Amino acid sequence: MIKMSTKKVCIVVSSLGIGGAERASALLSEMLYDLGFDIHIVSVLDYVDYPYKGKLLNLGKLKLQDDSTLGRFKRLRVFKNYLKAHNFDYVIDNRTRINFLKEFIISKCIYKNEKTLYCVHSFNTDLYINPSRNLGKLLYGCAQKIVTVSNAIAEKLNTKYSFTNLTTIYNTVNIDSGNDEAEIITTKPYILFFGRLEDGVKNISLLFEAYSKSKLPSNNINLKILGEGKDLEMLKQKAKQLGLSHEIEFLGFESNPLRYVESAYFTILTSRYEGFPMVIPESLTVGTPVISVDCKSGPNEIIINEHNGLLVENHNPEALANAMDRFYEDKDLYLHCKLNAKESVKPFSKENIGLQWKAILK
Repeated sequence: MIKMSTKKVCIVVSSLGIGGAERASALLSEMLYDLGFDIHIVSVLDYVDYPYKGKLLNLGKLKLQDDSTLGRFKRLRVFKNYLKAHNFDYVIDNRTRINFLKEFIISKCIYKNEKTLYCVHSFNTDLYINPSRNLGKLLYGCAQKIVTVSNAIAEKLNTKYSFTNLTTIYNTVNIDSGNDEAEIITTKPYILFFGRLEDGVKNISLLFEAYSKSKLPSNNINLKILGEGKDLEMLKQKAKQLGLSHEIEFLGFESNPLRYVESAYFTILTSRYEGFPMVIPESLTVGTPVISVDCKSGPNEIIINEHNGLLVENHNPEALANAMDRFYEDKDLYLHCKLNAKESVKPFSKENIGLQWKAILK
């Protein structure tokens, strides 16, 4: 019997560090590698914080050496030659894609002979698909697949572009990532936000306002902030203005935040928009319930209200503060959500999501 050759897949990422989409890409490499695919990763930037599997071409190192216009064309040539040398069966492009000329060159010249799947990781779809209906269809209408990480994103793209090659595959999480002997961060209870400190997207100001209105500070339940970003100093000043400098603690970036998540009373998400917010299933997988605003998109496709967490109207600090107080005061509700947390993320396991990827990587 002739043995079929292993399919070769190239995952193209902005980086392997910093954000949730990047963490999802790293997990995708691990999942597909474990399924038997020959995985290669091409990273545009030199940020490699998350564990991955496969061979890595770090174009970011070349970018650091020469980021001139000539240097950019050299990197494109290196990328094109890499694709040609390895003759990949599929390319999975996870990057943000906002420059039309650059993306035209990549889609029509670099990817010309490749079966390409373009992923969309945010409800702000202009970051991934050109906002012009005609230009968007020109670039991506003939792609092998456009893979969205939520049904809401797929519906938005279908309405705007009438793509016929859309499919939704949620990001995977490692549901065995919990630690039965978790490190105790502190004996003092706390709630946790973890993610990029970019207020224009994550709306951490809303979190601070709601926390200040809640009963948590007066009951010695602190708010820990895990992450880095351009708005760190602004957020520190806001905490000071609210008189909460001692109650709000900034911890910096952690490539593996789960030891903090596991010890948290609950985690919280207040974004203006998302795609498939990894912080929610990652919290649930270690048994920590979540309070999230019902932003577009993702939270209401993961959280079942009052079953594994609480969904709250967005941009409403009073409603968010009330949800915090409910989890603090209603122990039965809190324990019910905590008990259901791990079971609720099984649909996002590597086994289930892996089957969906295998179906389209035929």
